[in-house]
Amino acid sequence: MANNQNNLNGKTVVISRTDSIGDVILTLPLCAWIKESYPDSKIIFLGKKYTQPILECFSSIDEIKHWDEVVEQPEQSIVSEIRSWNADVFVHVFPDKKIAKLVRKAKIPVRIGTSHRAYHLLNCNVRPSFTRKNSELHEAQLNFKLLTSFGISSVPSLEKINKWLVDFAPKNTVPIHLKELLSTSRKKIILHPKSQGSAVEWPLEKYIELATKLVEQNYRIYFSGTEKEGLLFRDLLPKNENIIDISGKMSLSEFISFIGKVDGLVACSTGPLHIAAILQKRAIGLYTNVRPMHPGRWSPLGEKSESIVSLVKNPLPEKEIESISVDQIAERF
Repeated sequence: MANNQNNLNGKTVVISRTDSIGDVILTLPLCAWIKESYPDSKIIFLGKKYTQPILECFSSIDEIKHWDEVVEQPEQSIVSEIRSWNADVFVHVFPDKKIAKLVRKAKIPVRIGTSHRAYHLLNCNVRPSFTRKNSELHEAQLNFKLLTSFGISSVPSLEKINKWLVDFAPKNTVPIHLKELLSTSRKKIILHPKSQGSAVEWPLEKYIELATKLVEQNYRIYFSGTEKEGLLFRDLLPKNENIIDISGKMSLSEFISFIGKVDGLVACSTGPLHIAAILQKRAIGLYTNVRPMHPGRWSPLGEKSESIVSLVKNPLPEKEIESISVDQIAERF
């Protein structure tokens, strides 16, 4: 455990992760470790507004702030806002030059950011030295390297990290108008074919082939995505009562609850995959071996999750992931 100077009990800690759903989820174990190690600490999570439903499902987080709302204010107002949080420690999990500068101006006493960002040399006073890009560690493990000053002597195993996520649970119920879609004796699988450009995607035609195969094996299949993504595939789906388009039909909070009611989910490295995994569903992630996108860094957490990569190596990630066969996935269910 850390010495008294670096003890977080009674301290307010801001965890800054202002990027996407999957990245936020992989930061939750760090929050759980802080609460377990320092029960009297207060955790403020600075993220984007659209990730709030994720954070609300996790009891280790005491307060949520939305950077995309704060950033619209004049600079001095932002500084005053940050100062009003009364933070003792600010952890830049996702590096952001503007945030780093403003946190320094707000005079937060302890400002933590990796030494591999030049702007952290001026704006952070605790700068652990490590690199993410070429590391063999998982993203969730790498986050722990930021807190070596506060009692982390070694990076926790993924098994330990999974145990810190077991209390993640949906806060809302499935909307009444969608509950009937879940009324079936068949096993239920979500296929999430798109990623809003954040990952290398498996071809849509293969998702459709997989859906057809699983329906023949007594599954009900749901195709999910945003409304914009749904426009790309919903007219291509087979006309079958057990292949159902749910894209654009619910909020993120409702979607989390819907995932909680199914048996599994298939997707590339994107937010819904990580949601299913930490809800302890059968989460099958489709990945390329090409760094830094490989599953060693970005695989879903959760004891029932699994990552599939192509057995055929190709320097072009989109070509490599295409070679994953439908049968490779179907046999996992």
